[in-house]
Amino acid sequence: MKNFKLNLFLSLSIILLSCQSSVPGMAATTPPSHKTWNELLQANVNEDGTVNYKGFIKEKAKLETYLKSLSENAPDRKTWSKDEQLAYWINAYNAFTVKLIVDNYPVESIKDLGPALKIPLIKDVWHYKFFEIGGQESSLDEIEHSILRKEFNEPRIHFAINCASVSCPPLLNEAFEAKTIDAQLDKVAKGFINDSSRNKITPDAIQISSIFSWFKGDFTKNGSLIDFLNKYSTVKIKSSAKVSHLDYDWNLNE
Repeated sequence: MKNFKLNLFLSLSIILLSCQSSVPGMAATTPPSHKTWNELLQANVNEDGTVNYKGFIKEKAKLETYLKSLSENAPDRKTWSKDEQLAYWINAYNAFTVKLIVDNYPVESIKDLGPALKIPLIKDVWHYKFFEIGGQESSLDEIEHSILRKEFNEPRIHFAINCASVSCPPLLNEAFEAKTIDAQLDKVAKGFINDSSRNKITPDAIQISSIFSWFKGDFTKNGSLIDFLNKYSTVKIKSSAKVSHLDYDWNLNE
């Protein structure tokens, strides 16, 4: 009986460990150039974040070349700066999201995509492991939750990563770069919060994106949600303001 219990424990442990996400990483790599991604964004994304996926399809070979450089050069946490790692992961999330749409175009919503067969523990398209980083099968969920949210303590990432949907923060039409990333994150935060199509802000009442509900804890580590919004909002919100959330439009941001 003792041996049976021991074997059962070991078996369950192996299963649990195999189901856990391991964060991709590599040793002795250097940050890849994001020049190609920048060129693709400049050519196929408008200032308002509207995406020309047909344009990306025409330049699919160029996109795949950039994605290959990401896959083969995962961050070395010992030698890369935090800003180099942050720029890498934001660009990776956005570029692989574009690949997902390009590979399945035309599509009405990213939520319609994912594995053809429903697999246990894979709840939706964000858990779908359709690319490799550092030799490991990876998913958008892992980049967002296991890496960006967990390792960087940077709430502005929610305005930088794009989920290919109308209500998402617009896809910035330039690549994130380590040397400019703080200014870029401020830019996307201000742009999103003051966008009246995504947030309706008055001093006494705010109707805000569901992002602020889903990830409220990320925005309230150093104060209230209104404190955070007031750092970027052009309209100053009273602490007593009524807060409600807008419906999320998952249609393709095309």
